[in-house]
Amino acid sequence: MSVRVLVRTFSELCLTAGTLIVLFVVHLLFWTGVEADHATDREIDRLEAGWATGQGPSPAAPGGGEGTESAPNGSGPAQNGAESAPNDSEPAPKAYAPGEPFAVMYIPRFGADWDWPVLQGTGTDVLKKGLGHYASTGPLGAKGNFAVAGHRRTHGDPFKDFPRLRPGDAVVLTDGTTWFTYRIANKPYRTVPSDVGVIDPVPRPLKEEAAAFDEPGRYLTLTTCEPEWGSSHRLVVWAHLDATHPVTDGKPPALRS
Repeated sequence: MSVRVLVRTFSELCLTAGTLIVLFVVHLLFWTGVEADHATDREIDRLEAGWATGQGPSPAAPGGGEGTESAPNGSGPAQNGAESAPNDSEPAPKAYAPGEPFAVMYIPRFGADWDWPVLQGTGTDVLKKGLGHYASTGPLGAKGNFAVAGHRRTHGDPFKDFPRLRPGDAVVLTDGTTWFTYRIANKPYRTVPSDVGVIDPVPRPLKEEAAAFDEPGRYLTLTTCEPEWGSSHRLVVWAHLDATHPVTDGKPPALRS
């Protein structure tokens, strides 16, 4: 075989490999985002249609949840016209079928158009359609820790701007009847996937000095991958339930400002 043939063959192999790499990158950066946009729109449409007809998500037996959940790897509705602070009355526990959407999350820090459905479980298929609720953690707005995971990159990049979160930022969720406004307590905490204490009812990170809370309360935990295009570590923020607001009274202050 001549040198010219060898060079041509090598060049063709390099060209083929380069084309495959480009197609793979396009799939990750573009196509998964397109699919995620369609999927999240469908899930939010399902929720809003159910809320409009008074039919919520399908319930599951207590303790039911997504079987492939992985480690990172409150108060009831206000009954009057004003926003209210959380009190000690415990809402009825809520459970949903694996993969079922049950809330929508808004984070003003990420922009006025940022809204994502929250589904039960954190399996791969679930996180392609929205944010995932760790099924072993507490219900939305209740005492304990309502923990949620989301992709940093790919599948719509929901938590792309996670490092921008700061103490005092609002995280707002609705289940169709109530707005729940949480306030973030810490800058993003970098840890390892085995640091499972970050989603405990009272979050207990491996680095004790990073703990945001030291007693029971109504908490929210958000987790995502770190670094931006990897998964060797996790970023975590914690928040406490600051106020509840009836949906019938319109958007809460955090979404109106």
